[in-house]
Amino acid sequence: MLKITIPDGEGFNEETNEFTILKGHEIQLEHSLVSLSKWESVWKKPFLTKNDKSTEESIDYIRCMTITQNVDPKVYSLITQTEIDKVKDYIADSMTATTFTTDNHKINREIITAEVIYYWMIALDVPFECQKWHLNRLLTLINVCNIKNQPIKKGNKQTILNQQRELNKTRRAQLNTTG
Repeated sequence: MLKITIPDGEGFNEETNEFTILKGHEIQLEHSLVSLSKWESVWKKPFLTKNDKSTEESIDYIRCMTITQNVDPKVYSLITQTEIDKVKDYIADSMTATTFTTDNHKINREIITAEVIYYWMIALDVPFECQKWHLNRLLTLINVCNIKNQPIKKGNKQTILNQQRELNKTRRAQLNTTG
């Protein structure tokens, strides 16, 4: 969870044509499958793409991430670029110690939406409580489940023979034998 403080600011009331003071707010945010789903339902496009988001889209995602109750919607217009950058750093954080090797992994060009992630959760029996986790942590869990559910790769015959040959050579050298 991330806490950001939105400073006080000035707003314009178009009904009365007057400037008003908007009180800032401290809000708590969570980058989760729930917030992703909310944002995608409004914008009707996938969030998890390499394409940059407009300022309006970014601020709306912050609104979708908000778990603080009763936040005045006008407050979001006061968000500074510094706060947006903090949120982007939080979104990019892996939130886990788990790492993956990239040996022979194919690049997946599948478009990932909230519904695809929900499908993965159902297929892998991941509990729905996890939809409130940080999204990167949830995706890491899904990736771990996929890896653990794959059959063990035995490798090709030539590689195995070469490994055994090297192991035998090392053992013969250690024991000073010829075989």
